[in-house]
Amino acid sequence: ARRRALVHGRAMRHGFTLLLVGVLITLPVVDAGWPLWATFLTWSVGGLGMGLLFNPATVAAMSYAAPGEEGLVGGQVNLADSIGWSLIGGVGGATVAIADRTSWSLEGAFITNFGIAAAAAGTIKRVTLELGGKSANIVFADADLEAAAASAPGAVFGNSGQDCCARSRILVERPAMDDFMAALERAVTAIKVGDPLEESTGMGPLISAGRLEAVGSFVPDDAPVAIRGAAPSGPDNPGYWFPPTVLAPMSNDDRASREEIFGPVACVIPFDGEEEALRIANDTIYGLSGSIWTRDGARALRATRALETGVISVNSNSSVRVSTPFGGFKQSGVGRELGPDALDHYTDVKNVFVATD
Repeated sequence: ARRRALVHGRAMRHGFTLLLVGVLITLPVVDAGWPLWATFLTWSVGGLGMGLLFNPATVAAMSYAAPGEEGLVGGQVNLADSIGWSLIGGVGGATVAIADRTSWSLEGAFITNFGIAAAAAGTIKRVTLELGGKSANIVFADADLEAAAASAPGAVFGNSGQDCCARSRILVERPAMDDFMAALERAVTAIKVGDPLEESTGMGPLISAGRLEAVGSFVPDDAPVAIRGAAPSGPDNPGYWFPPTVLAPMSNDDRASREEIFGPVACVIPFDGEEEALRIANDTIYGLSGSIWTRDGARALRATRALETGVISVNSNSSVRVSTPFGGFKQSGVGRELGPDALDHYTDVKNVFVATD
């Protein structure tokens, strides 16, 4: 086993203002009602006065064009049309290779960003990549099972599961399985799936027909569906609807447990003991987020050190705060966004010697 040493650490208060080396930087505050792309946009803009080439997904809402059309930040934000901009080679690769661009910050799928990183390597460009995830939500038998179960759906089904941080592998210690599943069923079936503009709605539709088909492929007719919520259907309810779904019991070797589904499907995987829980949680190519539910403080500290993931929550499912660093291990990406660490990507350290004699 690899030995992990803590090099340094710091405690931070959540908030929207950071104090860095005597320089006060106020970060943009994003309304949670904005499209998710708007949140990512502010992560990259920051307050350093740099230009931004914004390349939204081909299926993103047309509201993404507003920043480019309106000249947000004095014309510093520019829009690239995804339909005509190939991110793997072609115009995209050529754009990344432009000599006067020193760094790139990207969120997206692994294959897309693999192409970006390869293109950037040709001229030694720096990149921060926020990629996918298959995060584990570990629930030990001594945890507050009601709280863990009530919180779990929001950690998977937020944004209809189209979230790189989704804790879509729920690892439950075997003695707690029955009680946890009963509480989880109450929480999942209480989710109202419907029009996102209605205040009572807890989950909306998927983004496209292609995403609906992809998500459905993980839940074939013989899938071990333990819990299935309700969703609109029929000709009177057009939309790419998929109900919140829980598969259990699952093995970590199952396809739905290994691949990023990017939809409202969770896999419940039973485990026996702390050692097996950590082994299963780390048995993935990803390492973006994760949670630990336990009343044992020592166990929580051991697990946070052992987990190979960039963001870990204890007895909660938090992933993103503007004042703290966000990013992943392994194929979940490189570099950090948000918090003071985000500035490292956009700045250089200069060592200056001055003779005084």
